[in-house]
Amino acid sequence: MTENLTRETFLENVFNYTENKDWKFEGDKPALIDFYADWCGPCKMLAPILDQLSEEYGDKINIYKIDTEAEQELAAAFGIRSIPSMLFCPMDSAPQMANGALQKAELERVIADVLKVEK
Repeated sequence: MTENLTRETFLENVFNYTENKDWKFEGDKPALIDFYADWCGPCKMLAPILDQLSEEYGDKINIYKIDTEAEQELAAAFGIRSIPSMLFCPMDSAPQMANGALQKAELERVIADVLKVEK
């Protein structure tokens, strides 16, 4: 299942931007992070797709969600201007951002290309 992140769990599991200026991924497997809000229609359409992907990929990747209303500091730290926005965090290279509600096939392609993870 997808896991909601707070500022504290983000610093611990993804990137501690309070201590590092340069990107240093803290996770033990690649991650997809969905920046969303409860009132956002496209975010609601994306949620079940992310749940499906979480089940299909199992323990190969972490899928996180960040509520931009509750975690405004995190949204600001990544310059989130529109939602949904997704941050793809590979193990050994810089993260990449995608905006908008991507279709499942497109998400699978990005997971394969950016995160280097196959089902």
